[in-house]
Amino acid sequence: MRILCLVMTVFAGVSSAQSANPETAKAPLTADAIMAKVAANQDRSEALRKEFVYQQHIHILTHKPGGKMLREETADYDVAPMPAGTEKKLRKLTGRYLVKGKYEEFEGEPVPAEDSLDGDLVKDFRDDLANDKSKDGLAKDLFPLTSEEQKNYQMELLGQETQDGRSVYHIGFKPKDKDEMTWAGEAYIDAAEFEPVRVFTKLSRRVPFVVRTMLGTDLPGIGFNVVYKRQEDGVWFPSTFGTEFRIRALFFINREISVSLENSAFEHVQVKSKVKDVGPVE
Repeated sequence: MRILCLVMTVFAGVSSAQSANPETAKAPLTADAIMAKVAANQDRSEALRKEFVYQQHIHILTHKPGGKMLREETADYDVAPMPAGTEKKLRKLTGRYLVKGKYEEFEGEPVPAEDSLDGDLVKDFRDDLANDKSKDGLAKDLFPLTSEEQKNYQMELLGQETQDGRSVYHIGFKPKDKDEMTWAGEAYIDAAEFEPVRVFTKLSRRVPFVVRTMLGTDLPGIGFNVVYKRQEDGVWFPSTFGTEFRIRALFFINREISVSLENSAFEHVQVKSKVKDVGPVE
């Protein structure tokens, strides 16, 4: 069972989701205009991220609601760019899990009790976050930043603020279809470079009563928070990602889950291009 797939399956079942730019002071930018610039920058940013190697740290916990921690895993990866995504090599894996009232610690693979309920939950999240098809380890459909994803959202400019000494636009977003259950939230967009600084999401509405009662499935508190940081080369990279929520599914799964991811130690690598000799031009 993959947790993000479960979330999107619930979505599918329910759905059957200011201030002017100083350089263009002629008229204030609208939320749609700001986010259109963000969307235009996403392809460029993704391409530039291919030129970086970095380290990724993932920490995942499961608890009984209001009770003891049941499982904890920490994984460290070395991440390198590849033509179709990234190559992630597991450098270190440690963890502990509850057995008969005591915690058993482990290091490296194979991971003990991986096919248990909590082992499966942790593995699903770790696999999702360590997805080597992503340039930055994050599922792009969690945050409506591209032009295709933005088509389904209503944007609102909430104001202009300052974060870490930089001016940012504060944007609210929610699905255009109020009956659709998908993500809603807020985004802080750098006013000079139109790159996301921070984005957080939550469900646009609660899982319907019939799903909660008849299917025993609910996701109270689910949401995601990602912070981007600008590197010296001018590339914006997701720096931290986090979520903490409760999952109830099919009456027998009832867990509180905490997930955090941190990207660090960025290093710009030289990209070598090959020039093919096609012979003299006539």
